Amino acid sequence: MTKPRKQQISLDDTPYYHVITRCVRHSFLCGIDKHSGRSYEHRRQQIQDDMLRLASVFFIDIAAFCVMSNHYHLVLHVRRDDAIATTPQSIVEHAHLIIAGTEVTHKFTKKEPIEPWEREQLDVFVDTWRTRLFNISWFMKFLNDGIARRANKEDECTGHFWEARYKSQALLDEKAVLSCMAYVDLNPIRATMAATPEQSEHTSIQLRIDYWKSKAAGEQSRDSGEELQPQTLMSFTDSPREPMPAGLPFNLVDYIELVDWTGRIIRDDKRGSIPDNLPPIIERLDISAEHWVELATNFESRFKGVVGTIKSLKSKCANFGLKRMVNFTSSKILFS
Repeated sequence: MTKPRKQQISLDDTPYYHVITRCVRHSFLCGIDKHSGRSYEHRRQQIQDDMLRLASVFFIDIAAFCVMSNHYHLVLHVRRDDAIATTPQSIVEHAHLIIAGTEVTHKFTKKEPIEPWEREQLDVFVDTWRTRLFNISWFMKFLNDGIARRANKEDECTGHFWEARYKSQALLDEKAVLSCMAYVDLNPIRATMAATPEQSEHTSIQLRIDYWKSKAAGEQSRDSGEELQPQTLMSFTDSPREPMPAGLPFNLVDYIELVDWTGRIIRDDKRGSIPDNLPPIIERLDISAEHWVELATNFESRFKGVVGTIKSLKSKCANFGLKRMVNFTSSKILFS
């Protein structure tokens, strides 16, 4: 039986979630209609732009994304604490970027006098919008609704465009987050749509590599104070340390090398002869090479709902409304 959405997300346990949405049209989300020969490939860039734009409005970071022919993947990081600490003025301004707002909220942003009874209305709107701006369901609602409306208008039809609202997996620890990100970034390589990560169109890994190369070509460095990472994606902050800055607890270059290394193995189908020179991230997280390749190729089918080490599952499964530990076998094999 399908679990209620509120039982699939627990921000007290993890801010990281893998989200998947699939299209039901025979012409696919971004594919080519075999009957008419009409191409919908232009939608890929539109969807990528929609994702990154909405992430800048919501208190949600995109750690990884991939736009495929009939579905897309997102690895999201929810910044609930940032939303709670944000001023009412900023909350209203963020909300006005995606909704029309009301007379009282526009008066508030213009700093016009507000009556006492209007203040009560304003407080309700601010509290409601604050909660929704770090809510994954609301993020997906605006993203999918915009894509579907545009596609229906283009196709001159009505009806369902998406298979369902979305599917999600909670990522409980570093191992789950890293392996899921690599799984998402390697989608085009597994589907033989690209040969290398930098050729993987409309993925977060390509965006990171292109930005990194452009800054390196401009002779920028970390010492110059200019980041070598796109502001539209969640940043890598290097290895864990104290105090730990906000961001992914890995090194950007290590991650790029990891994805490239994994992509070569997947492409060459050399699971039985994996090189000995393992990327540093795998060594630090203590994941075997064979298990890593399995994670990078079958993450979605291996895990349902909640993903993490046995230790993470034991401590957090109950908080997701689960009476029994899920994914025990896969976690024991792949994350041990």
